[in-house]
Amino acid sequence: MKSKRKVMTEGEIDRIVIAQADDESAWEVPVKIRKSKSTSLAIPSDLAARAAFFARLHREENLENWLKRIIQERLDIEEAAFAGFKKELITKNSR
Repeated sequence: MKSKRKVMTEGEIDRIVIAQADDESAWEVPVKIRKSKSTSLAIPSDLAARAAFFARLHREENLENWLKRIIQERLDIEEAAFAGFKKELITKNSR
């Protein structure tokens, strides 16, 4: 049976990193992260026209930037609602 690893505090991690900062052998090979490729999304032309209208109305440089902002705002709302629902559900079940 595997034993659980001790969870280190942020301070403990900081002390280890500071102690090993100048020791090249303590470091692994740098990790390279590639930017994910953009994805195309097909939407009906009437929806695209409506979105373009509102992007111009909100003085956005281009439709893509406006759509990104709107989608991000909507995801933030959905995540907040989900977190609230989850918290409410946990509270109800713990009674």
